[in-house]
Amino acid sequence: MTQEDLGRSIGYQLKRAQAALRAAMDGALRPHGLTTPQYSCLEQLRLWPGLSNAELARGTFVTRQSMNVLLRSLEEAGLVERPATALSGRALPTRLTEAGARALEAARADVSAIERRMTAAMDPVQAQSFVTQLAAMADTLSTPP
Repeated sequence: MTQEDLGRSIGYQLKRAQAALRAAMDGALRPHGLTTPQYSCLEQLRLWPGLSNAELARGTFVTRQSMNVLLRSLEEAGLVERPATALSGRALPTRLTEAGARALEAARADVSAIERRMTAAMDPVQAQSFVTQLAAMADTLSTPP
């Protein structure tokens, strides 16, 4: 594959964009004391309080083991809380604390600025269409052929 071929490859350009987005987010979140996976976890808990470790891991694209470590660090920072024991089954539902909600709100402005910068060359209709197309690609690849 030549350099020119890579430039036309959707997969290559998606990976390149993902790497650039991750680097920008890591840099913007560092002053907030958060990593990109921690931020993603807090966003999920804002939308769906009470998610389990496994549900958070799937939504944050990390392993369950990594999510355990991530949740411990967020608990120690006072940003999330989990019961000491499961109310039923084995899952420990996780919730944002007030401090977690404040940290998320402060970080969200920086992440939104990155997304606006990333899509600055698109008008709002193009940006929404692109999101729809990306979701369709992910759905297609997630479904067995």
